Amino acid sequence: MERIPERALGVHRVLDPPGVLPQAAHRLDPSPEIGPDEVRIAVERLNLDAASFRQLSEACGGDGDAVRAAVLGIVRERGKMQNPVTGSGGMLIGTVDAVGSGSPLGLAAGQRVATLVSLTLTPLRITDDLRRWDGRSEQVPAEGTAILFARSIAAALPDDLPDAVALAVLDVCGAPAATARVVERAGARSVTVLGAAGKSGCLSLAAARAAGATRLTGLVRDGAEAAALTAAGLADRVVVADATDPLAVLAAVGGPADVTVVCVDAPGAEHGAVLATAGGGTVVFFSMATSFSAAALGAEGMAADVTMLVGNGYAPGHADLALDLYRRTPGVRSLIDPRVRSASAGDPGVR
Repeated sequence: MERIPERALGVHRVLDPPGVLPQAAHRLDPSPEIGPDEVRIAVERLNLDAASFRQLSEACGGDGDAVRAAVLGIVRERGKMQNPVTGSGGMLIGTVDAVGSGSPLGLAAGQRVATLVSLTLTPLRITDDLRRWDGRSEQVPAEGTAILFARSIAAALPDDLPDAVALAVLDVCGAPAATARVVERAGARSVTVLGAAGKSGCLSLAAARAAGATRLTGLVRDGAEAAALTAAGLADRVVVADATDPLAVLAAVGGPADVTVVCVDAPGAEHGAVLATAGGGTVVFFSMATSFSAAALGAEGMAADVTMLVGNGYAPGHADLALDLYRRTPGVRSLIDPRVRSASAGDPGVR
């Protein structure tokens, strides 16, 4: 078994508690001085994951100033962006500022990149008080520094797409990769996606189609999303239901699917997903709002013989796959582009 040096995993940046990896740490050292195997990124924009942003917005009653203050407080306290309620973070884009002589990542100073590792394990320092962010969108213009370890992942930003688009797609690139892998390996023909009109949802539908699925169902929360998903042409059936109401989900989707993909940014979608999946099928939970205990115990209580997978956000080639789906699928662009325009409205720094 390959021995991974502790430094490569970022253990040396853990301040509290000792003996854990950066993701599990309460506090990291975000100091900008780098070691020989580290890379420093000059931060340009954060992308908060959907579950985290939703929780913060609801907790703050939609007050953007309060959301901004909450994010700043988390980063200052923890040395990283990790929502203490959802446990999730997001990712960022920026410019490579300095590269240690022993870094294996192949990055060069001046290169613009997206980090493909979570903000929950990325040492992060904010220096501008997020003054350009109104606290009302997932994308956060920011100045500061972030540190990548030897085992971190980053992708060069594509030249042919706006930064905000690339950030939105790369933030969820693990979802279509996981969906494609499951569909291909299982030879699945029917796929249901919960939360199908969002970024990860629409990309997962496109990935399932490309991987050979022939019966795609997209579940959305209201008529507006249903109209948008229908116009996008990504699903064979579009149904409306509250993904957190398991009986409503079952009634809406009708017959169970070989594969169900959960892309809902709210807690409580576990039981509906299990009910929507055929015996011997697979549920892919690609939502940071997922409760492992609710999923496992709920499936047990329903005597449901389903395989449940947690999408970990990484698969080889996941960034290229997601960007390619965006480029060549008009329906994906029709759903993602309006979200990006809304998130970037009023930000003079967007490229």
